[in-house]
This record gives sequence, C-alpha cells and structure tokens, in this order.
Amino acid sequence: MKSTVTRRALWGAGLSILLSAAGGAAVLLGLPQHFEADAATETAAALPPAVPVSVAKAQSRRITTWEDFSGRLEAIERVEIRPRVGGAILQAHFREGALVKKGDLLLTIDPEPYAAAVDRAAAEVAAAEARVALARTELDRGRKLVTTSAIPQSGVDQRLSAFDEAQASVRSAKAALRTAELDLEYTEVKAPISGRVGRLEVTAGNLVAAGSASPVLTTLVSVDPIYASFSASEEVVTTALARLQASAGGNAIERIPVQIGTAADEGTPISGHIQLINNEVDAATGTIRVRAALENADGRLIPGQFVRIRIGEPEPEEKLVISDRAIGSDQDKKFVFVVGSDNKVEYRQVKLGPNSDGLRIVESGLKTGENIVVNGLQRVRPGVLVAPQQVEETTASIATK
Repeated sequence: MKSTVTRRALWGAGLSILLSAAGGAAVLLGLPQHFEADAATETAAALPPAVPVSVAKAQSRRITTWEDFSGRLEAIERVEIRPRVGGAILQAHFREGALVKKGDLLLTIDPEPYAAAVDRAAAEVAAAEARVALARTELDRGRKLVTTSAIPQSGVDQRLSAFDEAQASVRSAKAALRTAELDLEYTEVKAPISGRVGRLEVTAGNLVAAGSASPVLTTLVSVDPIYASFSASEEVVTTALARLQASAGGNAIERIPVQIGTAADEGTPISGHIQLINNEVDAATGTIRVRAALENADGRLIPGQFVRIRIGEPEPEEKLVISDRAIGSDQDKKFVFVVGSDNKVEYRQVKLGPNSDGLRIVESGLKTGENIVVNGLQRVRPGVLVAPQQVEETTASIATK
C-alpha cells in the first residue's frame, strides 16, 4: 500500500514538470503571442506621462539695481522770524501754513515813531548841508582876502577846517537818516526766503522788542528744493562710490540716482540725486549719513515727513533676471527647475539678488538662455519628464500676470 502511494506521487510530479516544459517550449516556438503583448502593455502603463509645463529662457539685461532705506525730509533753509525793531504789532498779512514768496509782507509793526525819526534825521541832514554851504562861502572869501594880505594865512586854515567839519557833519547826518529809514522799513516784516510759513506766535496788538532775544513771530521753511536724509550701510555707499570712480563721471555723486515715495504714494515715483555723503562712518551703527536733493515745486513734500528711499547704481549693468514665479523655496534655499535638452527637469539651487522692475536678479546658479519652468512648478520633481511649452511673452510680462 505504501509503495503504491509513493509511485502515484512521483508520477504526479513528473507530469507537472512535463507540462511546464511543454509551456516553455510553446512560448519559445511563438505559439501564444498574446502573452508578450500583455507584458508590453503593462510596462507602458507603468511609465508616467510627460507633465505639461510652461518654460521661459533666463534673460540677461542692462538694469539698475536699487537698495531700499527709510528717512525723513528736511528743509534746506529754516528761518525764525523775529522783529528787528520794537513796537506794537498792527496786523498779520499771511495765512498760517501757506506758501509765500521772498519779499512778501508778513506782519506790520507800528511805523509812526520811526517815520518821525526819519523826518528828524532828514532835518539834520538839511541843517548840515546848510552849514557846509556857509563854510564853503567863508573859505572862498578867505582865499581872496589872503591874496591882499587882509587876513593872515591862519584865518584861511581855520575856515578850511570848518568846511571839512561841516562836510563830515553832512555824512554823519545822512548815515543817521539811513538808519532811521531802515528802522522804518523793518516795521514791515517781510519773508526773507520763499517757502511755507508756520503758525503766528504773537498776535496783533502785542508789543515786541527788537533783537535776537525777542520772541519768535513765526517760522518759515524753504520748500523747493527739499532734502531727504537717511543712513545708508557702509557697504552700499562704498560700493556706489567705487563704481562711480570707475565710470566716466568720476566722483560726481550727483550721478547716483535716488527715488523716494511718501505714505500716500504707490512705490517711489519722485526722482532726485545724491547731494551729500558724510565724511565719516558712524562707528556705533556702521552707517553713513546721506542726503538727497529733490524738486518740490508743488510744495506737497513737507519737512519732517517720513519717506521710503531707494538709491541706485551710477550706471546700469548686465544682470541675469528671471520671473519670481519660477523660484521655489526649500527651507532657507532658493531653487529653479531647469529643463534640459532631454526634456527632463533638473533641480538647480540659485543665489538671488534684489528685485528690479518686477524681475529677480540671479547672482549665481543659472546661465543666460537656459529654459526654466515658470508655470506648473508644483507639479514637477527633479528627473521628471515634461512636455515644455515655450512662453512667447518676456519674463517681465510673466512676472506681472
């Protein structure tokens, strides 16, 4: 019984081996072709399809890079209006906070006492001139008499001295008259500069004294042009000066462009130029005080106002720029996806510079003319096969979409 079971098991195993061999032979003979087609279909299905993406070429352009700062506006001239003569204030002729021109009448101080002083000084001048006329007549008469020995020479000398003294008295009287006339003019307080006048500190009817110790009547600040002062980093200033020195313009700091914007402005629409770079670095902060000059013909810029400031390079330089939407972030690193000639994506870490007119400057990691993914960045990974579609628009236009 046991031997019969053993023979049956051996016979079954042999039959299985024979059937397997027959199947393999059938495949080698090419009989069941559908088995090979099914395998190819499975392989094709395992490969992912090419991912459609938009690509654009990295461009090189001549652009001006800018550095951003914040600062305050300053008036070029600021004057405290004080009375130059004492008296009672009769009237104020300006509206507080208004723009005035040089020579405009601001206040009037009672002129009557000074008008009387002018009349008195004028009378003194007339009296002195009369004495000069008399002294000249006496001198002429003496010179005639001395020729006939009617009077001695000493008499002529005395008359000459009296004539000279009378002439000096005229000059003194005229100087006193001029002083009186100036005092009368000073009763009309006029704007010494063009600008914006402040509040009236002393109202009409009050008595004021003359001199620097007298109270301030009002203040006046110039408007056009106006300064924008700010502190720039030592690196930015020295780099700008080095590039300026290397250019044809030499040390003309006026060639360094400046743009500013106020809280009411979109961006920095107001243009100007550097007027001053201070002569030393602040050791505590590592910054240099810089001042820009700006036109302000309409007077909308006000001293003390906070402004955003950008300073640019003296000359444009060739820079590689790309759209911001082509840039990805990997923790603290920035990267782009470069599409090679085989349409496969390559991860490329880049070092970025500042933004310029909607484009991002690439300092290293990318070459001009390389195709980068600008749309569909989130759908691709390094090594993925893509179906690139070249974007006809420029990189700048892509950045603004």
